[in-house]
Amino acid sequence: MRFEFKTKHYIGITAGVLIFILDSIFFLGLIPDFGPKKWFYSPILVIALMIALSTFISDFFKETKRQKEIELKFLEFIRSLLGSVRSGVNISQAILNVASADYGSLTPYVKKLAHQIEWGFPLHQALNTFAKDTGNEIVERSIKIIIQAERSGGDTASVLDSVTGSTYEIKKVKEEQKTSSYSQTVQGYIIFFVFIATMLVLQVYLIPKMADIGQEISGGIGGMGILGSAGAAAASSLDLGTVVIVTIIVQGLFAGLMLGKFAENDFRSGVKHSLVMVIAGYLIMSTVVGIMTAPLLLLIPKRWFKLENKE
Repeated sequence: MRFEFKTKHYIGITAGVLIFILDSIFFLGLIPDFGPKKWFYSPILVIALMIALSTFISDFFKETKRQKEIELKFLEFIRSLLGSVRSGVNISQAILNVASADYGSLTPYVKKLAHQIEWGFPLHQALNTFAKDTGNEIVERSIKIIIQAERSGGDTASVLDSVTGSTYEIKKVKEEQKTSSYSQTVQGYIIFFVFIATMLVLQVYLIPKMADIGQEISGGIGGMGILGSAGAAAASSLDLGTVVIVTIIVQGLFAGLMLGKFAENDFRSGVKHSLVMVIAGYLIMSTVVGIMTAPLLLLIPKRWFKLENKE
């Protein structure tokens, strides 16, 4: 898929940069009255990034949807072509006969194919251009079969019939695979959010408890020199917030891709699952952990304390 920068892309990037600047001003300590409040800063930073990339992500999903429609309409186009060829005309004339029909997202490519044939382009060249323009694997494979059949002088109607049957079977298998994998998709999401809950318990409850125990041990044997410093280092090493976040991001990324592979036999279809899991996981962890661990006094502007002291 080829991305082209348009006005909407620049608007999205500008909005994301603006939110990033405001986030840095208010929640990264650049204004003394507010912070620092990193547990506000990080989630808003992710939101700013998503807004900046939203137009590109939208284009990606639109293109994926368009490709699925092209596959469906190509099947309709081949059926129309088959009916015209069976009436006794050659394939070039058959293309001209059916080009006036509406094939949805495939229509511009069909009309271009018909125009090239009208202008005297060789049939093979016109068909190859048609297949490359669509950028669809199923269309390209089917067109190659049709070209080889036409070159060898075989029964074009039989070849078109076979292409129609194979294309239909591929679509049918994909739909059955998607339907049968629905329960696996739901289970994948449930497992992922259970994993997030487990990480929350570890970071908010268990790891701080282990750190306290480590500090008590290091305090109890502090007079032993090396052992005391080793205990303090072990306690400080229990701050694993970054490791937990990275683990959730990696888990969400690859779990989403695998769900797409299972559901539609295509890793690209799992991008939407990966985005949902990674963003949801990061926002949940950073926000909940921040609320549970940050001192509540950080929520109060410092100037309030100044007024109270004057009184």
